Amino acid sequence: MAFKKDKSFSPYIYFFLGLVVFGTTSGKAQREPQYTQYMYNIGSFNPGYVGTVENVEIIGLYRAQWLDIPGSPRTIRLGTNLPFQNRKHGVGLNVVNDQIGPVTQTYVDLSYSYQFNVSYNTKLSFGMDVGGGFLDVDFSKGTFQNPGEPILNRSPINNFYPTIGAGLFLYSDDVWYFGLSVPNFLTDGIYDDDVAAIVEDNIHLNIIGGYVFDLSETLKFKPAFLLNYINGSPLNTNISANFLINERFTAGASYRWNNAISGLAGFQVSSGTFIGYSYDYNTNLLGEFNNGSHEIILKFYLGQGKERAKEDKPIDKDQPKQIDTPRFF
Repeated sequence: MAFKKDKSFSPYIYFFLGLVVFGTTSGKAQREPQYTQYMYNIGSFNPGYVGTVENVEIIGLYRAQWLDIPGSPRTIRLGTNLPFQNRKHGVGLNVVNDQIGPVTQTYVDLSYSYQFNVSYNTKLSFGMDVGGGFLDVDFSKGTFQNPGEPILNRSPINNFYPTIGAGLFLYSDDVWYFGLSVPNFLTDGIYDDDVAAIVEDNIHLNIIGGYVFDLSETLKFKPAFLLNYINGSPLNTNISANFLINERFTAGASYRWNNAISGLAGFQVSSGTFIGYSYDYNTNLLGEFNNGSHEIILKFYLGQGKERAKEDKPIDKDQPKQIDTPRFF
């Protein structure tokens, strides 16, 4: 299949180049999109996380990847984590729209988690999610050098496929966490040929972890990692380091092995609102064809600070104003 080399076409050759660069050598799409700010977005890929938060969380995320490449990935995520008052159960909702080239996938799933104490200050949470993906492929998109390509005569693909995932999340409040998750146990053995030809049919494993160091009363440091493993593909390794300054500002960097280096920044606007931003610069061959990737995340914490406010003493007007922030993960 040949493409015109100009700005008017959608160069899906770059799409397939990107898949090779990212290690998806089979040419199939992965079950879940890629995030740079994964440390603030754990509930999107680990259902064990949804009930471990202190208050109700609502998350919105937008990612524009590989700028200046027509047909490059665009991701929108809306999610919520809802802990129960008994501090044992939790539910979550995750909606993700992921577009790349002629392929659009929309994932919708509901999560449930149950947690219990394994020691005085350590908890383990089990989670499951059930949902599905809506797959849309329009082969007519783009301008081709050979308009007689057989694939252009195909009708668009519009299919739904079910998903079932699970996750474990082990953590100590405000100190460290470690998680394992599989976003989908189902394979193309139950899918029709169209879905099986596009959606990754191997089990996808996520491993995440982080530790929060209190460097001083006003400075915290959190190194973190995320590993993505698919059988038959190279391990996708993400490592990051973030600083939390005065309980308000976050700044750090992230590295995706043999892929990209990123800068991250965030601001706790209020006790109930956080906004974060990241910029990726590709360190592989794909970096010659694009101007990086942008990602922005917005989090709302409903009810943050209410319980603590009941116990606190009256505010001393002569003291600097303190903000009651969520934990650092």
